[in-house]
Amino acid sequence: MFGHSLLYLSLAGLAGLTMAVQGSINSVLGKKIGILQASLIVHILATGLLIFLLLITKSKNTFSLWREIPWYLYLGGLLGVIISYTVIISIPKLGVAVATTAIITVQVLAAAMIDHLGLFGLEEVSFNWLKLLGIFFLAVGVRLLLNQ
Repeated sequence: MFGHSLLYLSLAGLAGLTMAVQGSINSVLGKKIGILQASLIVHILATGLLIFLLLITKSKNTFSLWREIPWYLYLGGLLGVIISYTVIISIPKLGVAVATTAIITVQVLAAAMIDHLGLFGLEEVSFNWLKLLGIFFLAVGVRLLLNQ
């Protein structure tokens, strides 16, 4: 059981590493060519990669089910643009460590609320004082990293 969890913890860690590198690269690109332009280029390249992966993996065509899916499940792309844009703006002003820690703190708080309420069809995972304490310590970490 632990080995299975370790795999997924490793994948989550890889996501965190990738997000820090991506945010750094995107913010430098934003400084050089503009924030909106950088965000557009990032999303065009991501779209190209996904089209390529769909073609080479010969994924089952499930696009025909699009009408059966709740409308809010299509907001991920819009949210991705907001994420890219705000990361590109915040990292140069705060630094990668502070911006990433602030992002993660709010992300964990929002995720805990989504879990607790079972939003978007996800299974409910109860919120408790230990989780609140963990989020508090993340917020303290942001303040300590800010060092101002």
